[in-house]
Amino acid sequence: MGALMLEDRSETGRQLERVAAGDQAALAGVFQQYRPRLRKMVQLRLDRRLQGRIDPSDVLQEAFLDISRRAADYALSPEMPFFLWLRMMTGQKLLEVHRRHLGTQQRDAGREISICQSYPEVNSHLLASQLLGRFSTASQAAMRAEQQTRLEEILNGLEPIDREILTLRHFEELSNSEVAQVLELSKSAASNRYIRALARLKNHLTDSPGFFA
Repeated sequence: MGALMLEDRSETGRQLERVAAGDQAALAGVFQQYRPRLRKMVQLRLDRRLQGRIDPSDVLQEAFLDISRRAADYALSPEMPFFLWLRMMTGQKLLEVHRRHLGTQQRDAGREISICQSYPEVNSHLLASQLLGRFSTASQAAMRAEQQTRLEEILNGLEPIDREILTLRHFEELSNSEVAQVLELSKSAASNRYIRALARLKNHLTDSPGFFA
């Protein structure tokens, strides 16, 4: 199982050996281990129009059904670390949920898919809400609402690769190595892109009134 890129002595490595043998309980245990990270990804990428209608836990449950059917095949010929495979499968399920519930209300295909091609775009409204708490000192509701709108405009104005890499590193909390694999970049290129993207975001915020006050 060395191809699974996990140390043989690690607990996860032993669990994956059981997964390869068809042990569904072991698969459920590994999935539960990564569930918080997968849920975070779903929350960030769930279309704003589905907020309150779709529970991220339901998306994860549907994703797990697909994962359980394909886990043994993955284990026979893994082409990426197990977490990234789980994330890819969950992202594809989320994309399916968007198509199922939005139908003709979907955005055009060019904006429906993220630069990674397997996941819906990040929810800029939710991303802006999280960023607002980190970069703004505003306390009044009216000012926060204005800054929320401005921050969404800034995020939507970034290059797709910048927005994606900020999401992966800053919010999904993927490691630089994981980001490099997701975006098919070298580790150094992924690191440099993240630094530049963060600098661009901060420059936009510095130029906007009310931030970093």
